[in-house]
Amino acid sequence: MTHRYLDLSAPIGLAHRGGWLRDGSGNVRTELENTAAAFQHAVDLGYRYLETDVHATRDGVLVAFHDDTLDRATDREGAIAALPYAEVGRARVGGSEPVPVMEELLDAWPRARFNIDVKSDAAVEPLADVLHRTRAWDRVCLGSFDQRRLDRVRRLMGPRVATSCGPVDVARLRVASLHSALRPLARRGVQCVQIPTRMHGFPVLSRDLIAAAHRLGMQVHVWTVNDTGVMERLLDAGVDGIVTDNTTGLRDVLAARGAWPAPPRDGRTAATPAAGTAPVAADQDGPRTR
Repeated sequence: MTHRYLDLSAPIGLAHRGGWLRDGSGNVRTELENTAAAFQHAVDLGYRYLETDVHATRDGVLVAFHDDTLDRATDREGAIAALPYAEVGRARVGGSEPVPVMEELLDAWPRARFNIDVKSDAAVEPLADVLHRTRAWDRVCLGSFDQRRLDRVRRLMGPRVATSCGPVDVARLRVASLHSALRPLARRGVQCVQIPTRMHGFPVLSRDLIAAAHRLGMQVHVWTVNDTGVMERLLDAGVDGIVTDNTTGLRDVLAARGAWPAPPRDGRTAATPAAGTAPVAADQDGPRTR
């Protein structure tokens, strides 16, 4: 790999929005996505890579949050881009947890690496400002479902920040994987491709795509996989990372393969951040938004 973000041994686990956690009563809390509590739980399990999303408030504060409104995930309503942070900061995810500020997450876990989905155009410059202040260039990877936005991120931040493929990049890589004569179509200088197994019924992931990505020095990360049987098949197919909500399940799968950074245990584990074209079997949990 050509960027320090990916210099830890693969395969890797990425905790999707921090992943699911259990409270003191043993209840699985699926609603505490993108909260400090969820990220702490993943770090305690031994996760070195945390996946999150960012939006900017009306006054330019960068927050870790998936949706563009507070309505679904919190006890308040309104578009994040239309609200000052003073208002967003009063919202509670799952009724109990505040919406995190991205800079505070980077400061809280200085050894963790963050995979950041840039969800809005308004978030691009605040994100650049946060990375300047925190000097976190080597421990973030930036992506977006909007190719134009991702290209703007690349122009603004340059090669010191790792990026994943945007939708146009993925399409070019998928075509390039079909035949050696098409390889020049694939984009160079991208650190990883992060994809589902299928999208809109079309197979995206294949063994040929994995091989093509590896020839270009890219890692292949698949999202969002919660079934441990599917995790096993993907790892057997050669993927380099899995994005999951089922953080305990993926931890156990990787540990059984000797690929976990610390032995699994019931207590708290510290994180250690230093051929054919047939598609790989899809996640039986059904489609999830990244």
